[in-house]
Amino acid sequence: MKRREFLETTITGAGSAALGGLLPVHSSNANESPTRIQPKTPLSTDPCAIVRLTEQIECSRIGLGTGVHGGMRACNMTRMDRKEALDVFRFAYDSGIRLFDLADLYGTHDLCREALAGKPRDSYTIFSKIWCHPGALPENERPTADVLIERFLKELDTDYIDLIQIHCMMDDQWDKKFAHQFEPLEKLKEKGLIRAHGVSIHALSALKKAAVHPWVDALHTRLNTANTRMEGSIEENVEAINTAHQNGKGVIIMKVLGEGAIQDPLERKRSTDFVTRLPSKDVMVVGFEKRQHVTEFLTNVAETLNAMETEMNASK
Repeated sequence: MKRREFLETTITGAGSAALGGLLPVHSSNANESPTRIQPKTPLSTDPCAIVRLTEQIECSRIGLGTGVHGGMRACNMTRMDRKEALDVFRFAYDSGIRLFDLADLYGTHDLCREALAGKPRDSYTIFSKIWCHPGALPENERPTADVLIERFLKELDTDYIDLIQIHCMMDDQWDKKFAHQFEPLEKLKEKGLIRAHGVSIHALSALKKAAVHPWVDALHTRLNTANTRMEGSIEENVEAINTAHQNGKGVIIMKVLGEGAIQDPLERKRSTDFVTRLPSKDVMVVGFEKRQHVTEFLTNVAETLNAMETEMNASK
């Protein structure tokens, strides 16, 4: 199927996507009916509805991402006026977004701590990530997760972090390169200091490996209709995402708006619509930097969800 036909078929199939899934996992037997993708959480028209990510985590459907142009413990969020950055966090929270996606690489732990000070800890969810690659941080040492998470907890002034991921997996050998982090993260989960662990993905081959890897509870991966800031085709990525979903992985979609590369409002709406309708995703994380970014995205998601409900009712 050509890319545009693939997108149009997906976007116009909202009712089936909401109830039984639009994109099938292909059966190995040509005579068998394909298995439909079932979303983990029933359809709700609330753009910030609480959804199930993993057995351990429920969170808002939309998250505030903080990693736009991140590196050396800095990002667009930390480079802007601090009051403005704190206002974006607080506006997102007050708008119903209760998921905050952080990383050691971004340097946003203290921003999150200050922005959410006084908010009940069980009213929001925190994701963060550990950086294991050479470079991109001021120091050369790359401690194991137990050492890192002890620092993260202090920086965030919290007793636990909901999800910790090994950051930026770029090939299908990541499970060998970073296997030394698996046991420390598992022990942290057993102690209740984190609730789940996984990886963030920056290569199609890494996504395919994570989709079937038994250690992965949840994964971040990239998807948008402009096919920008991605690797591989949209079809290939969706197929791997479907596999991850069927294997019980929590699926977090990032780069929905191409990390700001999708400038046309109609194209932003198109990409938002496509990802919102995808039944094998659980959560969308977006790098909001202004109040209007939050408002536009929530409005677009709400319009899609209402359309899906209308289509679902019409199909009964």
